[in-house]
Amino acid sequence: MKIALVHYHLRPGGVTQVVFHQASALREAGEDVLVLSGEKPPILEHWANIPIAAIPGLHYDRFRPAVPKSASQNSQAEKLAHEIEAAIQSHWPSGKADLIHVHNPLIRKNSLLAGALKKLAGHIPLLLQNHDLAEDFRPDVYIGEEYPENCHYGVINSRDYSYLLKAGLKREGLHLLPNEVQKLTVTPGLPKNKFMYPVRGIRRKNIGEALFLSIFTGSALPGTGIAITQPPTTEQDMPIYNYWKETAGNYGLPVEFEAGTGRPFADVMGQAKAVLTTSVKEGFGFSFLEPWTAGIAVAGRRIDYVCRDFEEAGVKMNGLYSSLSIPAEYAEPEKLKEKTAEGLNRLYAAFGLSVPTPAIQEMEKIFTKESYDFGIMDEGHQEKIISLTLKDKIARERIKKQNPFLETFSDWKNDPGNIEENKQAVLSAYSREAILGTILDAYNKVLLPVTQSISRQKLLDLFLDPERLFLVGISPPESKAVKR
Repeated sequence: MKIALVHYHLRPGGVTQVVFHQASALREAGEDVLVLSGEKPPILEHWANIPIAAIPGLHYDRFRPAVPKSASQNSQAEKLAHEIEAAIQSHWPSGKADLIHVHNPLIRKNSLLAGALKKLAGHIPLLLQNHDLAEDFRPDVYIGEEYPENCHYGVINSRDYSYLLKAGLKREGLHLLPNEVQKLTVTPGLPKNKFMYPVRGIRRKNIGEALFLSIFTGSALPGTGIAITQPPTTEQDMPIYNYWKETAGNYGLPVEFEAGTGRPFADVMGQAKAVLTTSVKEGFGFSFLEPWTAGIAVAGRRIDYVCRDFEEAGVKMNGLYSSLSIPAEYAEPEKLKEKTAEGLNRLYAAFGLSVPTPAIQEMEKIFTKESYDFGIMDEGHQEKIISLTLKDKIARERIKKQNPFLETFSDWKNDPGNIEENKQAVLSAYSREAILGTILDAYNKVLLPVTQSISRQKLLDLFLDPERLFLVGISPPESKAVKR
């Protein structure tokens, strides 16, 4: 089978790694693969055995070549479609591929790609695999046009699968495509004294919650506690990241930042007594799976729609909590409600919508509880809870009582049996062999025509649920400042 894999770029990162694993697995299985990207990868040796064609027009908008102002959006999209076809014709003597597998086309990173795919859809089978969906509280990458029709779609978790079915896709035209998980290698013999949070410190990783948990690590010795491995790479995320660095220093919290900078990742993970996650939103959720393959347990915040898939595959997430409960008298519900309403209004406005009455009514119900999840708070609110917990012994004990896992957090003990069972479950369910089988099965179905379309309004209605709104999971206000 002749397969063209398409992505905006091949720079190191999550989706690029998925593309690399897919290309490698398909070639090992004897399939004929061509990767199309906006540029060649920075480390060519890594991709040495994989054919790559660079099409500059595929790159992110900010990196694409300039075009004449007179050129219409439609003509530019048509040109990109021709460039994709030309690259395929140049690579294969037959002049065509059996299918084109495109990664993350429904987010506005390249404003021409959706239009180009519409022009290709009529005469070549397409599989559009979505790692992220803009409707999931990401208006900054929302496409201003209808999504391609009558082609096949793929997703990486069962929640997105169910939402796209409800939004109009058919089972025969929608495919659940989990990611391959490779065995993680760690350096042996290092002191395992840290809860390691192996992420870039972007907003949705909920760094404030990691600082809060550090209060309960009982780590008074230098070098122990919680370690966050990397800083953000975008200007937008730096103010909040620096705010948390300053906060940790001001309160003397046992939190190390940039613990992975300039060090081999195997050394970094070799110091983990457990991997911590406090993220409020993930696509696939590698961080819930990879540590087990190196014999490291995972602790922290559970993301239900991600973890359900893993549990169905036999992975037992015993060290996770679904909510970090803060008593209402400490959470200041009225102020929290005001900030949430502001965030909701800003979010809907960014999608070009007004907050519907049912959403307002649902939000009213949320703020009549006796306790509130730390994760739904914004950074300023979270810092107040951190300060209170440090200074008020009674408050700290009440919070511990409402969250029993905090009682034993400082005395974390691994369960060797659970670690081994999960290791085997991950290496079985998400092995190259298993994932390759899923992909090839999907490809055989993609070769069959399908008539379907996505209702974008229905998809928005499904995702924009006030009960799923985490203020740290959406873009900050334009000022980017955090009020103390």
